Amino acid sequence: MPLFRRRPKLPPADRPPLERDERVLAWAAAGNGEGDGVVVATNLGLWLPGRGHRIGWHDVVKAVWSGRELTVTPGERVAERDGYLVVAELPAERYLLLDPGELPHQVRTRVTRSVAYTQHHALPGGSGRIVGRRVPGSDGLTWMVHYDPGTPTDAPDVLAETDRLVAAARTATTPADL
Repeated sequence: MPLFRRRPKLPPADRPPLERDERVLAWAAAGNGEGDGVVVATNLGLWLPGRGHRIGWHDVVKAVWSGRELTVTPGERVAERDGYLVVAELPAERYLLLDPGELPHQVRTRVTRSVAYTQHHALPGGSGRIVGRRVPGSDGLTWMVHYDPGTPTDAPDVLAETDRLVAAARTATTPADL
């Protein structure tokens, strides 16, 4: 008797439109209360039911596995500043996975691997998180800022301090021999 149960291949009808170099790492049938679908993890990101596009690992702000339910919080780019992006959290999406297989492990591993730097800072009138993420196909880190709710994101002193903090993070993560 085998020690493990081999997961069947993803049915062709459930296979998302993958890019040429994209490959499926894990998948699971899901239900989110609005119909069923399939959650597919690839080397480039996460395909969620009801979406016609992949969410890159670097665009997943948070992913939580409860043991039965996968909760994914995607990010949305709301501004591009000199050397970094401002990202806002979109509403969390929940998927019940009755037979999750390796999917939760792959999601955790890939999201965690995409984060090279993260630090929360106080800002004038609020706070925010500076994040350096690895993006497939890009050299170096992509810098992002997630402002906490209530932070005056367009205030000149907040912008100046954010610029300073991102510059300091870039300097701290740049290898000395470059």
